[in-house]
Amino acid sequence: MAYVARLRPPRYSLVALGLLLAPTPWKLVTGGWRDLLLAVTALGLSWTLGELQQGQAQRRCAWERQVLAAERERISRELHDVVAHHVAVIAVQAAAAEDVFDEQPAQARAALAAIDTAARSALTELRAMLHALAVDDGSEQGGPQPGLAQLDALADAVRAVGLPVTLHREGDGEALPGGVQLSAYRIVQESRTNALRHGHATRADVDVHCRDGVLRLEVVNDGPAPARRPGTPTGRGIVGMRERARLLGGTLDAGPLPAGGFRVHARLPVGAGR
Repeated sequence: MAYVARLRPPRYSLVALGLLLAPTPWKLVTGGWRDLLLAVTALGLSWTLGELQQGQAQRRCAWERQVLAAERERISRELHDVVAHHVAVIAVQAAAAEDVFDEQPAQARAALAAIDTAARSALTELRAMLHALAVDDGSEQGGPQPGLAQLDALADAVRAVGLPVTLHREGDGEALPGGVQLSAYRIVQESRTNALRHGHATRADVDVHCRDGVLRLEVVNDGPAPARRPGTPTGRGIVGMRERARLLGGTLDAGPLPAGGFRVHARLPVGAGR
């Protein structure tokens, strides 16, 4: 009864409850009032338990949808800024090429080459942005978006509040598309925030590897996993990080380590977008 009530809406589970309650008066003949009350109470409690579990699951799904929608909106805005930068470069270079096209053809060709590079980069970012269902409320963000070059500044900021951080890089990550760099930066940033806020960590290690068209991020700290009551949804930060990785066609795993500590590992493919 609890299983049916958890999976089906009340209009179905109540019919099942009625069918199971229908033969219970026979308990008066075979066992008496005690058996009748036991049968009715057991069925009623089972149905109530299933309904409570169904409501909890629906609230958890609604919460996760809300978190994903907010994170997609944020991602689309950030990617919009990255693409807008490339489009602005194209506009400036096109105007410059037009001005010197007859007098200085070499300079015009250089401007056209810059346009080609900026256009290819913009298309790369647009492929990622099309996966994020943008919600435009008219707000804007100013300033350049961070990338892998800003990870050193992020590590220094975390060290300044008392958490030692080691940062190890391998490969030319700063040559990656801006959208991939932005998502990688946000994943590392959120991992560090979780370590400071929940983990009570005393040290953290950040590894950034770019090889064979894949950017791999690993953030490990020696603190315990964030406390969470059984049955409650995954933390908002982890949901957002997973969504960022998914929109780029990658994956993200986050969880406690067997020997203690907490690990976030992301795999972001970048070769397909070039």
